[in-house]
Amino acid sequence: MERTLENKVAIVTGASSGIGASVAKLYAAHGAKVVVSDINEQGGEKIVQQIKEKGGEAVFVKANIGQASDNEALVKAALDIYGRLDIACNNAGISSPAASIADTTLEDWDKVISVNLSSVFYGMKYQLPAMLQNGKGAIINMCSILGQVGFATASPYVASKHGVLGLTKNAALEYSAQGIRINAVAPAFIQTPLIPHDTETQQVLLSKHPIGRLGEPEEVAEMVLWLSSDKASFITGGYYPVDGAYLAQ
Repeated sequence: MERTLENKVAIVTGASSGIGASVAKLYAAHGAKVVVSDINEQGGEKIVQQIKEKGGEAVFVKANIGQASDNEALVKAALDIYGRLDIACNNAGISSPAASIADTTLEDWDKVISVNLSSVFYGMKYQLPAMLQNGKGAIINMCSILGQVGFATASPYVASKHGVLGLTKNAALEYSAQGIRINAVAPAFIQTPLIPHDTETQQVLLSKHPIGRLGEPEEVAEMVLWLSSDKASFITGGYYPVDGAYLAQ
């Protein structure tokens, strides 16, 4: 297997499970030294152990990415431990409770915007200066199909992901000429802990995907890997659905 990220240093947020865990493990399999980050310390350490058992290199750093100071500390940890930062996958995110706008609580709005959108700004704010020291880097922001279309009863989530897409485009305009590529990956509904697994909900969600099934975290990770590698050297400012034709409808 070609190791496309050999000797690169990567941060992955929300990496204790789901898409983030798959990204972290795939990065490591391709030679990256991975800083696994999450608020779930036990889950994050488990992913680090799994990486090490397969001969990879990783370390866990606990961070609440909804806090600017934790993002700053996370980048500092990567620099202190590995001496550089080449790649960041700003993956951490949460769903919003189902509710119409008038019934959405202020607390739910603030929390979702903080974790899903402000965190991406905070992450890039501290990741970019570290990458500029190398004259090169790649940032992948985890967006969503709902960064392009709406979904009734999920206004905080939809707004946050539309914001992530806009922020990604703007960052690409500002930093691509300085060697840093910044892209957004947009999964449809993926089989992760965020998705309800009761039969009724699964059937409803499945019906929205023309491919006839939900996605798997590993399928999203493959897109993230490619965008993070030099194989995507002319790719920046883009929005890449991994959606089983959801957005084609």
